[in-house]
Amino acid sequence: LTGPDWCLNAGGDVILDCPSGEGLGVGVQDPTDPGAVVAVLSRRTGAVATSGTSARGQHLWDPQTGQPADAVVSVTVVGPSGCGKSTALNCIAGLMPLTSGEIRLDDRRIDTLPPEDRGFGMVFQNYALFPHMTVRRNIGFGLLMRGLPKATIRAEVEQALALVQLQAHGDKLPGQLSGGQQQRVAIARAVAVNPPLILMDEPLSNLDAKLRLEMRHEIRRIHHQVRRSTIYVTHDQEEALALADRIVVMQDGTVQQIGTPQELYERPLNLTVARFMGYRNVLHFDAAVPVQGGLVRLHRGGASILATLQAGVAAGPVTVAIRPNDIGAGDGPNGIEGRVVEAEYCGADYLIDVDTAFGRLHATVHQPVRIGDTLRLVLPPGRVLAYAGAAPARPVAMAAE
Repeated sequence: LTGPDWCLNAGGDVILDCPSGEGLGVGVQDPTDPGAVVAVLSRRTGAVATSGTSARGQHLWDPQTGQPADAVVSVTVVGPSGCGKSTALNCIAGLMPLTSGEIRLDDRRIDTLPPEDRGFGMVFQNYALFPHMTVRRNIGFGLLMRGLPKATIRAEVEQALALVQLQAHGDKLPGQLSGGQQQRVAIARAVAVNPPLILMDEPLSNLDAKLRLEMRHEIRRIHHQVRRSTIYVTHDQEEALALADRIVVMQDGTVQQIGTPQELYERPLNLTVARFMGYRNVLHFDAAVPVQGGLVRLHRGGASILATLQAGVAAGPVTVAIRPNDIGAGDGPNGIEGRVVEAEYCGADYLIDVDTAFGRLHATVHQPVRIGDTLRLVLPPGRVLAYAGAAPARPVAMAAE
């Protein structure tokens, strides 16, 4: 973390020399181009500029709209366990000291301030509610510590209770609530202090599958209603896609890619991002033969397929990434036959493993299949992504799969 505003350091110092009037906040450096700032989050408005200039006196613009970046956003930081996402969040919150660099909120340095003086709202994984206080007292605790009048505290608490739809539970203790209700109390406490930024550290990981889905919708609704910029940390790909306006993928303490959920889902920058975004099938080829239209032809085991050329592909080994649900079954071009070795019924779909000339492929098909069946798999060239070089070592924990 470094630079004149809060900055996630992606492999080097990030110097954002931005005009103070813009109120710029979190900047993320492109690791492939140390001079480029690829994402900036405004502390006041939540604005994100996915590219632009950081020269003093100039403004950052959103290249997709051609307008100044001014939308309140939710930025989700994702990555495998140990990649540094929670560390970055805790440094911003003031819960961990920096080893170097500094954090600035607008023109004011804040990394020297204690957490309570930074003014952020934070939602923890384990709720962190006071068990001896009622819901109302938990929500109002931050306001009480700020010395606000009792009448103001009561009004703000009631407003926060209405926001999270817990008006009937205000006099209960946390132990009398369900896990989902406790997390709503934690969210209400975070937004009650009217923070410039809300930080969320894997807030849904302690909930069961049904509650996680319900709380995802609730968090999105609350985000739109309170219009506060949010930095949300998770290791869950589905949460990131559902909640984020912008996603930051981290690996080994460095930023791999920043973009909209659709950009990362459809056009991962490298294999690390592809794997996290659900590209389970990773195949290795000795070389690629260029053909027209940005495609390459790949040969292995007496079979060949077409793949979409990614930036940087050159002579030498090529690694291909394919998502299981992008693979079809039946007749069609760019296909390969194989034998089904695993079949898992999932209601509307079958998850299958198929041994082919390229190796084992994971696929999602709609038709009933049995172990031992011979099946032709169709791989749309536009969804078969070819990257230069051999695949990097796979991280121990990858939650996307």
